[in-house]
Formats: sequence, C-alpha cells, structure tokens
Amino acid sequence: MLSRRDFLQMSMAAASIYGGSGFGSWARLAAQDKFDQDTLLEFEKFGNVTLMHVTDIHAQLKPIYFREPSVNIGVGENRGKVPHITGEDFRRAYGIGGGTPLDYALTYDDFVAQAQAYGKVGGLDRVATVLNAIRADRPDALLLDGGDTWHGSMTCLKTEGQDMVNVMNALKPDAMTFHWEFTLGSERVQEIVQGLPFAALGQNIFDAEWDEPAELFKPYEFFERGGVKIAVIGQAFPYMPIANPGWMFPEYSFGIRDEHMQEMVDEVRAKGAELVVCLSHNGFDVDKKMAGIVKGIDVILSGHTHDALPEPVLIGETHIIASGSNGKFVSRVDLDVRDGKMMGIRHKLIPIFSDLITPDAEITKLIDAQRAPYLDDLTHVVGKSDALLYRRGNFNGTWDDLICDALLSERDAEIALSPGVRWGPSILPGQDITREDIFNVTSMTYPNAYRTEMTGEFLKVVLEDVGDNLFNPDPYYQQGGDMVRVGGMGFKMDIAKPQGERISDMTLLSSGEPIDPSRNYVVAGWASVNEGTEGPPIWDVVESHISKLGTVSDGARTPVEIVLPD
Repeated sequence: MLSRRDFLQMSMAAASIYGGSGFGSWARLAAQDKFDQDTLLEFEKFGNVTLMHVTDIHAQLKPIYFREPSVNIGVGENRGKVPHITGEDFRRAYGIGGGTPLDYALTYDDFVAQAQAYGKVGGLDRVATVLNAIRADRPDALLLDGGDTWHGSMTCLKTEGQDMVNVMNALKPDAMTFHWEFTLGSERVQEIVQGLPFAALGQNIFDAEWDEPAELFKPYEFFERGGVKIAVIGQAFPYMPIANPGWMFPEYSFGIRDEHMQEMVDEVRAKGAELVVCLSHNGFDVDKKMAGIVKGIDVILSGHTHDALPEPVLIGETHIIASGSNGKFVSRVDLDVRDGKMMGIRHKLIPIFSDLITPDAEITKLIDAQRAPYLDDLTHVVGKSDALLYRRGNFNGTWDDLICDALLSERDAEIALSPGVRWGPSILPGQDITREDIFNVTSMTYPNAYRTEMTGEFLKVVLEDVGDNLFNPDPYYQQGGDMVRVGGMGFKMDIAKPQGERISDMTLLSSGEPIDPSRNYVVAGWASVNEGTEGPPIWDVVESHISKLGTVSDGARTPVEIVLPD
C-alpha cells in the first residue's frame, strides 16, 4: 500500500512529465515563441483550493530590472542543491533553454542583452492583473504575502510604509507575515497592523518581557475555501534582533520556535484543519530544516532569501514554494484536498514581464497617487551608468562596489563595509541613475554612514562572524543576509572551514600590504545596528559620489578569493 509521501512524490513526478506543474508546458510554449499575456497566465485548474503567493516585494511599486544571482553557494547538506545553483546549472536542472524568457527571468547569463529584449519585470499594477486573472478562474483563491513589503524605496521610507499599505490593501491579501517591517519601529508597526483589513500572522512573535505570544500578531488564521478548512500559520523572520536593530522593537522577541510551531500545527489539526499552510519568512534552507522537524505542515510558502524556483521542493510530506522577490513573480498553487488530506498539487511560478502584462488601471492610478508628492525627487537624475549595476549574490555586486567606493571617497576612509542585503533593482548600461535608484538600494531607517577606527584583528572578527551567519552548515545558524560587502580591502575565504578559520590573506588594496592585526584602520560603513550611530545618510553619500563622477564605469575588482568546498 502506498504511503501518503509516496503518493505525493508520484503525483509530483507525473506533474513534471505532463506539465501539470504549469512550468513544463509554459517552457515548451516559450520555446515555440508563443510569448504573450495569455501564455503567462495559462493554467489548467486543479483540485479545490488555490493559493497565490507574493513575497519580498521591498516596496517596488513600478516595473524594474532585476538580475538574479551568479553566486549562490550552498553548504552542508544543501551544497549543490536548489536554490544553490545558478546559470547553466539552473537551466539544466529545469530544462530551460538559453536566451528564452524563462532564462532571463530566472538566471543571470547575458542579462543586459536579455533585459533589452524582454524588458522590465514587476510592477504591482501588473501583479494585480495576474491576481485578477487567477481570481476569475478561482474566485475564492487565497492571497498570502510573505513579508518584506513595507520597506525598500524612497516613497516607502518617507511615508513610513503607508504607500505600500495602501496599494497592498487594494490587492486584497488574506494574510501576511513580517521582517523588515519591524525596522519602521514597533510603534509604527502596531499602528499599521491595528488597521489592516487582513490577518497579521507570526506564531514566533513573542512578548519579550513575558515570553509569551504577542497579542497583536495571531499565530494562525482559519479560512474556508473550496469546501476545505485551511489553517495559515505565520512565521516571521526568526533573527530580527541579530540582523536588524533590536532597539527599534524592544517589546518583541522572535526565534524559530519549532516546538511552538508544532504545537500550533497540532492545535489547528485538532480544530479541524484539513490543509495546513505555513506563510514563512525563514529563508529557504531554514524552511527545509523546519519541514523535517515539524510534522503536519502541507505547504510552506517560503520567503526572505529571494529564491525563485519553478517547482516545489518536497521535504517529507511538506511542499516548499519559493516565489522570488521585488514583485518579479507570483506563485499560483492549486491543491486537491480530500477527506482531510492534501492529495495533489499543481504549481506555476508566473514571471511578471511588465511589457507583456496589461496593467490594472485602478492600481496604476493608486500607485501614481502614492508617488505624486515625491515625483521631482524620484525622477531627479544624479548621473549615468556605463556599467550593469546589480546587487544580488553572496558577495559584492557592482552596486555594492559603487556604494563602497562612495564610502571610501566621501568619508575619507581606508576600508569600507556595506551590508550584504539582497534587495535592490538593477541598472542597465546607458541608463540614467536617478535619486529613486539610489534609494532603491539604500533605503532604510538606520542609514547613517559612520566613520570609525577598527583594528585589523577586529576586522577579521567581523568578516568571520558574518561569514558564519551565511555559511554555517546548520541552516538554523544562518542568521543574516549575504556576505558583508568590502571596499579597499581584499581577503580569501575558505567556505568549508569553521568560524575563525575561514578568512585569510587580508590585504589593504591601496598599498598591497597585509592587514596588520594590531594596526587601527579608518573604516566607513552604514546600517549599523547600534543605537545612536552618527553620520550622514548613506543615500546622500552615494549621491554626492555619483554626482562628482558624472558617469559610473565598471572598474575591474577581484578583492575576494573564494575557496569552495570539495
């Protein structure tokens, strides 16, 4: 007799053979040059429940360019497994042809030429069109937002998230969870959450003083859809006080809280839940580990690490869905739930090609209204780029190099440190750099560009600490973003070694001399989690630097030597 796990694995295999996932058939059509809005939205309705997932929008209201990573290194059990494959390896894994629309959407190769051919991606008025089409097919579909929504742009910063709240409310989500939202400060978060017309979820958001669930954030919400009782459990980013300034939200504590998650799963099952969905901002590898520990979750909608995967990943009996970032994708997940069990799944990762999808006129009008008071600032041209500017990846992107150069120059420093954040659109060669573009890669509520002194020994401690947050073989110890970006200093990093031994050959690039552990170096950086950090906001530093350059060129930089695991 087949176990439920065997049944689910067989149904996924059949889906990949017959295109039932929605990905295989879309890829074949794209290869045949049938490439239009109808193709993007084509989906054979399945089962009795539909989930729609968006995550990590980072306040990108308008269409953008966004390059996927060229470096995404997995460690431990995740070495060489999705999402830690890129470029040709990614295309081979999913049968994607080079130069196709899916290649452009999901990989980085030949990005500039493909961006010029296929255009921008995202735009919440285009996302609205996709959501409306899915709802026309299945009117009671659930829309679930994985968080990192009220952060990442000039208008979001200046309105304290209100622009995104207004637009997202118009898209009518049913629930969301959280991460960067908390950097608005707990008072502002509480003000917004109290007025939301949908569920604000986080089973791991606790009252810091009493170590009990925070009253404002429900652990789960029940929905009745397609005759199925569905429980959606929220999982906020677990490592808020480590990755972000804890003094901005001192009332709250977080953590993964596996045991409490299991209690919540058991509780909703006892209350009659036939389908259990976890709306997560853990990050993909953390979600994989959690799925192997917590029993009874049918679907995890994964966020935080910005991964976009065309197929679900099955861990035990739990399907994990990764839906990208920056409004670039919408996932549609159709489920067959019978007799209290999930019996089948069909999934499609829908790329939001902005030139192909007709924008929803009402949402366009609403977006433009949010931007109108700031339009002069948003469109102010600061300079031009002769280079592709991008960020996404484990190590420095060209946007990061430019920010580090600005810190070195404008703050008169020997070494620059810039946070390894994943958010921020790309700029094509020949494109103007506007003030909005600068805010898109620097916007945050703790932007001060500090200037201080650090010993060589302390700099190594910083690199080792951040490196372990990224490359610890245990996903539960991967507690931040990507590797800290560095300017003015080179180093070698052996990924497989333990903390304290990964970093070597630290070099001051201006002189070529080895970093002296006992010497003080002038260091400039930004996004310090320490309260009271002083210095000009990073966007002013970057704007001043670009204004002086006029045109940004692509300087050859190879400051980091990476030694990969065998």
